[in-house]
Amino acid sequence: MDGFRIDVAHGLVKAPGLPSASIVTSEMLAGAPTPYWDQDGVHDIYREWRTILDSYRPERIAVAEAWVDGPDRLSRYLRADELHQAFNFQFLTTPWSAAAYREVIDLSLAAVAEVDAPATWVLSNHDVVRHATRFGRPTAHTGGSAGGAERDEAPADRELGLARARAATLMMLALPGSAYLYQGEELGLPEVLDLPDEVRQDPLFRRTGGASLGRDGCRVPLPWSGDRPPFGFGPAGSTPWLPQPAEWATLTVAAQRDDPHSTWSMYRDALRLRRTHGLGLGPLTWRDAPAPDVVAFDRPGVTCLLNCGSTPVRLRERPGRLLLASAPMPDPGVLPANTAAWWAH
Repeated sequence: MDGFRIDVAHGLVKAPGLPSASIVTSEMLAGAPTPYWDQDGVHDIYREWRTILDSYRPERIAVAEAWVDGPDRLSRYLRADELHQAFNFQFLTTPWSAAAYREVIDLSLAAVAEVDAPATWVLSNHDVVRHATRFGRPTAHTGGSAGGAERDEAPADRELGLARARAATLMMLALPGSAYLYQGEELGLPEVLDLPDEVRQDPLFRRTGGASLGRDGCRVPLPWSGDRPPFGFGPAGSTPWLPQPAEWATLTVAAQRDDPHSTWSMYRDALRLRRTHGLGLGPLTWRDAPAPDVVAFDRPGVTCLLNCGSTPVRLRERPGRLLLASAPMPDPGVLPANTAAWWAH
């Protein structure tokens, strides 16, 4: 399916009277109200665009990048005569919490059901700290926000962050609707926080006098192969626009492709199973969780459990045949901390 991603889809119309905004760019990206965000008149524009999209055969689709206040406001962009999908940033900004995930999933599914549109799910993009780093920070800091990294943010536990990122991804790929993946997350790439100031290019860094590190850390070029930068991204000895960390040698596509336990392999296996079992379609049914920190739901033919807690959880009964887990499960009846798993039933 061909189509367009509409950048800042909520920002095409200004409030009546054309009032001036009194906030700075970093506050704007963090979602502060402005006279040019999410104005009602924007929907008239998308009704016009939809008639153009519908005139093509095969049909073209449009996906909104719209940072608005909650699923209900977002669903207004998805009415039958407007856009086809919109990135679910409410899900992206959800902190690492079973209760929070259950709430945002319910709200998201209910909102799109009102307009008969598909749900979408996303964990990272080019404007936020990569979720392999976000989830490695203290609980209060694991939600994302537009605008990138701040210089004084709490340090991340790399091992914890990757474990949670893998688990969150496995849960996301079991949800009904469309899943959007940001380049590099399939390699488990962390945010690059130690870029030298002189190479940073995001205007946010300069506009805040360096207080905000901006979004360069999630935009560092991918490592494809080799044991030193540029890792196959360009000719040997060349330097990309943002330098890659030397330790990314273990994260290249070439290094992970043949490792059955790598993050790349987990994504490959999960996407294959998602397609085989039709997980993008059909209903979601919540099931009784074996512990408060566990997210538990059934999809047609598959059960997904996510343990957001810090201790293993023994299952009351095995949901079926284990298909895939985000971390090793020596005992199929025990779900480790910070782990998600799928069972066929």
